[in-house]
Amino acid sequence: MTGRPAPWVLGVDSGGSGLRVALARAGGEGSAAPAPVGIAACDRPVRTGPAGIEAAHLLELVLPRARSLLAAAEPDTAGTTAAGPRIDTVCVGAAGMATLGGELRSELPGAFARELGTRRVALAADAVTAYAGALGERPGAVVAAGTGMIATGTDLRSWRRADGWGHLLGDCGGGAWIGRAGLEAAMRAHDGRPGGSAALLARAEAVFGPVASLPGKLYPRTDRPAVLASFAPEVTGCAERDPVAARVVGEAAVHIAESAAAVCPGSGSGSGSGSGSGSGGSLVALTGGLFKAGEPLLAPLRRELAVRLPHARTVPAAGDPLAGALLLAGRLARDALRLPRDPALLHIR
Repeated sequence: MTGRPAPWVLGVDSGGSGLRVALARAGGEGSAAPAPVGIAACDRPVRTGPAGIEAAHLLELVLPRARSLLAAAEPDTAGTTAAGPRIDTVCVGAAGMATLGGELRSELPGAFARELGTRRVALAADAVTAYAGALGERPGAVVAAGTGMIATGTDLRSWRRADGWGHLLGDCGGGAWIGRAGLEAAMRAHDGRPGGSAALLARAEAVFGPVASLPGKLYPRTDRPAVLASFAPEVTGCAERDPVAARVVGEAAVHIAESAAAVCPGSGSGSGSGSGSGSGGSLVALTGGLFKAGEPLLAPLRRELAVRLPHARTVPAAGDPLAGALLLAGRLARDALRLPRDPALLHIR
C-alpha cells in the first residue's frame, strides 16, 4: 500500500442553473474536502421529466466531463491502474433529489460502475452537499440559497429540512422567489396597479424587452426557475433606492431566517430530533449564489436571524456545494463518513 496514490473521487453539483463536476484524490485522514485537480462546468440544468430528474440526461452531462478530467489528470493511463477502478467513489448532489430523485437512485449507481468503474455512489440532496461544504461534519444549520432555497440541519444523528419545495410550492426567499416577486411588481407598475415599481419595470424591460410579451417568453420555458432567478440581482440592486424592491428583499430575509430557525439543532423549532438544551452551541452558515447580493440582503437577514436564533453563531461557509460533494465522496471512500444517512437526503450504494 505504501506509495500507492489515494483513489480518485468525483463530486457533482447539479442545480437549477447548471452543473459542475470536480475530480480529486480521496486524501488522507483530515476532515476537510479534498482539493480538486480539475473542475468542469455546464450551464444547462439537468432535465426533469414525468419520472423526476432524468438520469440519462445527467449522465450525458457528467460522463464526458468526468472522463475529460480523468484524462487530464492521468494522460498516460486515463486513470486506469491495476490496483482498482478508475474513479472509486462518486457523490452527486442534485436539486430535487429528495422528492424527484427516484430514477437517479435506481440508475446512477449501476451506470457509474459500468462507465467509470465506481465502487461507491452517494446520492445527496443539494442541501446536504451544501451543508457538507459549509460546515463539514459539525452539527448546525445551513441555508443554501441560489435559484431555490432550502435549510438543512443535523445533530449528526438525523437530518431536518425546511422548504426546498420548488418554485411553485416554496423555495421562499430564494432567487426564483425574489425574481418572480420583482417581476410581479414590474407588471403592476406596467398596469398601473398598486404595489408596482417603476424602477423594477425599467429593469425588467432592459433585461427581457417589453413586459407585455414576457408571459409568452417565460411560460413555455422548461428552465423557468433559472429565468426567474436571473432577475433577482436586479431586485437586490434596486433595494437601496426603491421601497418596493426593499420590501421584496426584506420579505425574502424573513423567509430565509424562518427556515434556518426551523432546522437549527436545539432551537426548539421544527420537527425531528434535536440536540442539547439550547442553541448556544449551534452554528449557522449561509451558502449559495444568492448571498453574493451582499448587504441589501445580508443586512436584513442578520437582523432576522438575531431575532429567531439569538444564541446561535453565524459562521462563514467553509466551501460550496461542490466542495461538499467532494468531502462526502472522500470520506465515503475512506469509510469515515459521519453525516447521517437518509433514504431521501443521503442515499449511499
